[in-house]
Amino acid sequence: MIADKASMLNNILGKFKIEQKTYQFQEITQGYINDTYLVLDQSGPLYILQRVNRNVFKDIKGLMGNIANAFNFLIDTEYTPISLIRTQEDDTYFEEEEKGYWRLMTYINNTTAYDNATNVSIAHEAGKVVGKFHQLLAKAPIENYVDTIPQFHDLSLREEQFNDSLETANPEKLEVSKSSIAFAKATLEKLKVINNSKLPLRVCHNDTKLNNILFSKESNKALCLIDLDTVMKGYFYYDFGDAIRTVANQAIEDEQDHSKITFKRPLFEAFVDGLEANGPFLYQEELDTLAWGAVFMPFIHGLRALTDYLNNNIYYKVSYENQNLDRCLSLFHFTNMALQEIDFMEEVIKQKLTPLGRS
Repeated sequence: MIADKASMLNNILGKFKIEQKTYQFQEITQGYINDTYLVLDQSGPLYILQRVNRNVFKDIKGLMGNIANAFNFLIDTEYTPISLIRTQEDDTYFEEEEKGYWRLMTYINNTTAYDNATNVSIAHEAGKVVGKFHQLLAKAPIENYVDTIPQFHDLSLREEQFNDSLETANPEKLEVSKSSIAFAKATLEKLKVINNSKLPLRVCHNDTKLNNILFSKESNKALCLIDLDTVMKGYFYYDFGDAIRTVANQAIEDEQDHSKITFKRPLFEAFVDGLEANGPFLYQEELDTLAWGAVFMPFIHGLRALTDYLNNNIYYKVSYENQNLDRCLSLFHFTNMALQEIDFMEEVIKQKLTPLGRS
């Protein structure tokens, strides 16, 4: 890292309540939204420093309030806690004029993350830690959480945006994506089976893809969830479905070879077993939505990618013109696989998960 940038980052660290000395930095490039740096000294890694993308997250106070509130409850012998380091003014973030908002968090050493589950142990651990996350946050007053991205998983909003894109899209793009458009319209109708009005609102992570779970390098135990920028109100099937799309499927999100896209039943079952390891924490009405959640989440991600493709790639980063269409095709392919597995998923859930309130 160039000296000027390291000097700038050290100046930022000076705004926080840590030992004031010269630190080293290692940029972490896996994320798409925020600028992230590992902070080190001679002893090794110490902190995670992030500049929050103010173009994506408009309500920084609400976002950081959500994270701070969640961290207060995410402490357990079976859940490794992360803490926010306070600024010299005792705030949860530092506002740098014109350049954005900075936050500093504790670092959990000797950890790793996986893009996809390669065995049942990883899938089981993922289910166990997602369940623990929800079990702990069930104690958190939901009124303390604001919607940092309003209507993030609102299917009616995403359907409206999709329909608007059909009105303005280039005719050539409409022709190229006509099979995806037809699939989207048909699946939108099928997903109306989910009735949110019968479900309790929960504090959800809202982005539980597998690589947002930290695992111990030594034991391969799942330790905690990271990237809590989307922590806000939601329904449990959001987090269940988003996890399943990267646990049961071993292909990358924009995989063009659809023969690599899978729905691995043993991995699905292992994830559900991991949830059950926490004991009952979901109501029967929630359990009834889980299988459809595994359809809903890959579909809504695919629908957003298709909409962005038709809108000429104005939201997601792309490295080539049709990448959003490839994302859509891959996600819709897995959505269709999950649709074929509805009966299987519902039977597994019925057999393995005990509703809250039933002994």
